[in-house]
Amino acid sequence: MSLKRRNKISPAFSMASMTDIIFLLLIFFMITSTMVTPNAIKVLLPQGKQQTSAKPLTRVIIDKDLNYYTAFGNEDEMPIELEDLAAFLQECAAKEPEMYVALYADERVPYREIVSVLNIANENQFKMVLATRKPDKKR
Repeated sequence: MSLKRRNKISPAFSMASMTDIIFLLLIFFMITSTMVTPNAIKVLLPQGKQQTSAKPLTRVIIDKDLNYYTAFGNEDEMPIELEDLAAFLQECAAKEPEMYVALYADERVPYREIVSVLNIANENQFKMVLATRKPDKKR
């Protein structure tokens, strides 16, 4: 007596579940990428040709109205007075001794303001990185 199967197994593979997973991943990455804002304060940086591989942990931002802002790590920028900058940087150095400080200064900021921040960093022996934007490509 021979037994036969009534239902044949189909060799085709359904991709419906795979496309669902792909769309869910796409939505997840789209949502998480819009949440990342590395620099919320708009500063027009001067152009520079050199790029550094150092990842600064602390940011000092000077906008065109000479307002100072600071941030440590992934924290949001907080307004600060120039007199309080040295104390803030020393607190950050206590948390992370090998930190780099990035200075984001608008290109319209007077040079003396940038030098004052550089002097604070030099007096406390902090490693400073000046942030610039890439040069505009012509033609």
